[in-house]
Amino acid sequence: MSGSEVRDEDRYGDDLSGQEHTGVTFSRVDLSETTDDGAVFTDCVFRDCRFTLSRHADAAFVTCTFTGCSFAQAVFTDCKLIGSSFDRCTFDLVTVEGGDWSFVALRRADLSRATFTAVRMREADLTGVRAARAVLRHLDLSGAQFAGADLSRADLRGSDLSALDPREVELAGAQVDAAQAVVLVTALGLRVGPEAAE
Repeated sequence: MSGSEVRDEDRYGDDLSGQEHTGVTFSRVDLSETTDDGAVFTDCVFRDCRFTLSRHADAAFVTCTFTGCSFAQAVFTDCKLIGSSFDRCTFDLVTVEGGDWSFVALRRADLSRATFTAVRMREADLTGVRAARAVLRHLDLSGAQFAGADLSRADLRGSDLSALDPREVELAGAQVDAAQAVVLVTALGLRVGPEAAE
């Protein structure tokens, strides 16, 4: 399907596996509990859609726009969301495992109850993200934007924090590993070395 609009439809529990959509606008569509192994959505727009409890595996949402959508308890496994943007979406208990989310825009998103593991998120826009207590482990965040983000008490172990300026981000209580600690200390302009002998 390409260049059309799907509006006010109930797709609850549908199997969307293998479908391909280009330039389609989905408005107020209930996609709760859908599955879509290998589906491809390119340049699509999703407005006020529900993805509650949906399951996505090896699916692609490339340069798509999501506005006012709910992803409560959705699971994305090895999916590609390169260049997609999210505005006023909810991510309560969403789980993302693997895949490529590079260049995504998640400005001011509330990810506090989300789990992202082993995801490529290069140059992602995470400006103002609220991710207190989130699990953000083993992520490739090289070149990501973090200004104003709240990562307090988040589990960041194993993630690339080379683009993070700790002076611009709330990090109180965040969990990091030893290598990350060195990166953060260096970003603050401090030098780590052995104690001088007396």
